[in-house]
Amino acid sequence: MSLDSMAMNHDGTMGGMPPTTPQKDSMGRMDTDMGMGMESNKTMTHMTFYWGKNAWILFHGWPGSSTGMYILALVLVFVLALIMECLAHSNAATAKSNGILRTLIHTLRVLFSYLVMLSVMSFNIGVFVVAIAGHAVGFFVFGVLNKSPEKDSDISSMAC
Repeated sequence: MSLDSMAMNHDGTMGGMPPTTPQKDSMGRMDTDMGMGMESNKTMTHMTFYWGKNAWILFHGWPGSSTGMYILALVLVFVLALIMECLAHSNAATAKSNGILRTLIHTLRVLFSYLVMLSVMSFNIGVFVVAIAGHAVGFFVFGVLNKSPEKDSDISSMAC
């Protein structure tokens, strides 16, 4: 193809290419293929926060457009954040405990951290709110209520 045939026409189409009409995907979003030869079933994820139950959290198509599955996904994200805080403030991972146990707890903590992070990357505000709520409730229950005042090292434990 020459550069002249790739120039923009007055009607907004590319030279030598027929205009296309945008199609909606299964989530109701506009297809941005623009007739450039890409597969039309590819969907784009949100890049800004949005409200709504039509979200994909962790897996392609899950929870979809079902309200019940969306609520289940929110509960799952909340519980993941809560468990992560439980593991972060667990007394089982002290320096006196077995190295294998400490490694297992650390591995689970990292796993749950990444799952919560990936869930929040769906940019759904409901998911974001329940992730923050799960961390807050978990910190309060496992970090504040179970700690003695002289053992207050919560700020240093949050360092990466």
